[in-house]
Amino acid sequence: MTHQTDKVTELQEWIAEAGDSGERIDKFVTESAEEDMSRSQVQLWIREGHVKVNGKPVKPNYKISEGDSIIFSMPEPTGVDIVAEDIPLNIMFEDQDVIVINKQRGLVVHPAPGHTSGTVVNALMHHCKDLSGINGELRPGIVHRIDKDTSGLIMAAKNDKAHVSLAKQLKDHSVTRKYVAIVQGNIAHDHGTIDAPIGRDTTDRKLFTVTEHNSKHAVTHFLVLERYGDYTVVELKLETGRTHQIRVHMKFIGHPIVGDPMYARNKGISMEGQALHAAVLGFVHPRTGEYLEFEAPMPEEMQEVLQRIKSR
Repeated sequence: MTHQTDKVTELQEWIAEAGDSGERIDKFVTESAEEDMSRSQVQLWIREGHVKVNGKPVKPNYKISEGDSIIFSMPEPTGVDIVAEDIPLNIMFEDQDVIVINKQRGLVVHPAPGHTSGTVVNALMHHCKDLSGINGELRPGIVHRIDKDTSGLIMAAKNDKAHVSLAKQLKDHSVTRKYVAIVQGNIAHDHGTIDAPIGRDTTDRKLFTVTEHNSKHAVTHFLVLERYGDYTVVELKLETGRTHQIRVHMKFIGHPIVGDPMYARNKGISMEGQALHAAVLGFVHPRTGEYLEFEAPMPEEMQEVLQRIKSR
């Protein structure tokens, strides 16, 4: 899958594989798109010509054939009213250019079509007077994100100059991003590197998997911190930042993250959401050039899970 963004639309492209044959185009796009959106919204966009198969508009009930080239031009939202909401934020650092927050588990980072409230963006709009506009109306200030049920550190930009600097650092892999996770099983090696490409799972497009087809390069480094019988506490350092990267990579090596509702099967110890926390974030300040690094302690719910494991 190739992906590019401009000021008009966000283009997403797929080549249908054998397992996609016979599936309705509206269902395919709803499950494959990078943003969460309703099937009814996708059907409307298809009728408006925003989805083309082999260069031609189709109807929502079009049945896909292997080899079809599918291009989705998601319209940029117009007149979106993102309401500022007084949602508590745990602010680790803030100045005129950057704000770093320790996001609680269960909080979505930015709005999506049809879901424009209760997010980090809504909270930031209440707290900050200005945010960078580079990422559009739905994602003001957002430079990167973490999953809804992953807690921990994220940064946002208060102006476009800061946004460009932070985004370039992410692209150059110079931002320090370390996570702590509790995983199933006892990892034998003290440290290692998982270098495995990630793409959409062709059997369930809400999931990602290690695959050579329509995939992106993905690298995760791990370091074992503690071992407790059938569980291991690991530090994970991202070299790349693919969707669900750590969760997919840990499943790939046979050690899925405890509580992960998409990639793990509960084995005695469970929690609501995955035991994954963005613990360390470091970057060069876009104005001063100073390297800043922040650390957020493991959240209470993960500590409780760890205590249950230790008491076994």
